[in-house]
Amino acid sequence: MRNITRLTNQGHILTAGNYPIFARIMGEMPTTDPLITRYNVPCPRYTSYPTVPYWEEDSFAYDRYLETLKRSFDESNKEDGISLYIHLPFCESLCTFCGCNKRITRQHDVELPYIEALLKEWKLYVSLFTSPPRIRELHLGGGTPTFFSPANLRKLIEGIFQTAVADGQPEFSFEGHPNNTGKEHLTTLHELGFNRVSFGVQDYSPTVQKAINRIQPFANVKQVTDWARETGYESISHDLVFGLPFQQLHDILDTVEKTLLLRPHRLSLYSYAHVPWIKGNGQRGFKDEDVPRDNEKRALYLAAKQRLLDAGYIEVGMDHFALPDDALAIAFENKKLHRNFMGYTASRTQLMVGLGVSSIGDSWYGFAQNEKSVEAYYRLLDQQRLPITRGHLLTEEDLIIRRHILNLMCRFHTSWKTPDLYLEEIPAVVDKLAEMETDGLLTSTESSITVTEKGKAFIRNICMAFDLRLHRKVPQTRLFSLSV
Repeated sequence: MRNITRLTNQGHILTAGNYPIFARIMGEMPTTDPLITRYNVPCPRYTSYPTVPYWEEDSFAYDRYLETLKRSFDESNKEDGISLYIHLPFCESLCTFCGCNKRITRQHDVELPYIEALLKEWKLYVSLFTSPPRIRELHLGGGTPTFFSPANLRKLIEGIFQTAVADGQPEFSFEGHPNNTGKEHLTTLHELGFNRVSFGVQDYSPTVQKAINRIQPFANVKQVTDWARETGYESISHDLVFGLPFQQLHDILDTVEKTLLLRPHRLSLYSYAHVPWIKGNGQRGFKDEDVPRDNEKRALYLAAKQRLLDAGYIEVGMDHFALPDDALAIAFENKKLHRNFMGYTASRTQLMVGLGVSSIGDSWYGFAQNEKSVEAYYRLLDQQRLPITRGHLLTEEDLIIRRHILNLMCRFHTSWKTPDLYLEEIPAVVDKLAEMETDGLLTSTESSITVTEKGKAFIRNICMAFDLRLHRKVPQTRLFSLSV
């Protein structure tokens, strides 16, 4: 076993021999965990139900989706407001672990035409609504949102709010790359109402960073985190990833320790999804055998999770942790946590509008995804048409299953006690869960299931038992990443 070291806040070196987290994890992890063997199977991440590969695109109708959009707006805008996701796809370099839709370029003259296209798309949505949209959640994702200059980001946000109003308790957030997020980015967006920022850290190991083509020193992350605090952001999040190529136990522990020195309000601990057959050339920059798998990968997760829990963070849903006084942790404790294509949120909105290439909108009754090509996206907008190219209209069965999966993902519990959550297939679902209950992953009653602490790491497998579309049509090719 390689020697594991870390620096404490006081600068003392701790080794594997006297590091309690390491000893505890390695003491609890058998060489071959039968649960990993049994449940580490291809599994959807359930950011939506139905999952994208199971959308009924042939029966999707653009006009019908717009009707669901208007219906959802009328039902929810006055009380809850709406969510708005804006995809900014440009990056100056390719991170080889990334599965997002992006365009690699160093030419910043692409910024203004794209901003103008986004505002054109937003104008088309506003024309469908019966009153000014009240935006409760707004998120800038990518790509690299901070590829754009502060001036162009200001142009975008001010353009949006020429025809919209901000909710009284807004949650506006953006993803910042620590290497190119300047102080002006932070101050400009804060002036525009942004109160949350997420920095992509992934891992601090030079070996891992080289493999994923994401070289960013701890000093860069510390600087932008300090700037965000000084500027007044209410919530700062760091995204970490376990299971990256060449990542070892000492790498993930060192990354967590450095993260704890900065003590962000929230943390994401994502599982690296190794799917080179989907993502293309990026994930082929390293070999399959360079990627931790099964028990080795599981040990990375357990070690990082335990250290975060010991440091006072609360586990929130799947992959997320937050300090007890953060809004996300409070929403989880109060059973008000929500999840959509933007991730976990502390407030629930029924309608989410997606702007930009590849963005997915959610009317609750349907999903719609935009064109992925920038050029094709522009062409559709020039025709005064929303750039939607595919989608799915949910059936009554879909809506019930969606609620069960959301309950499990957000509360680790679901019930079919009331008629509106019952399906004729529920007994078959319960049968599929029987082995998981025997393995201690959940407990059940006649009308509910509750995920155990042991079962949280297998929440995707538990949700899969409810996935009737997947059971009716088992994929013949690889569609999903492994669950662990």
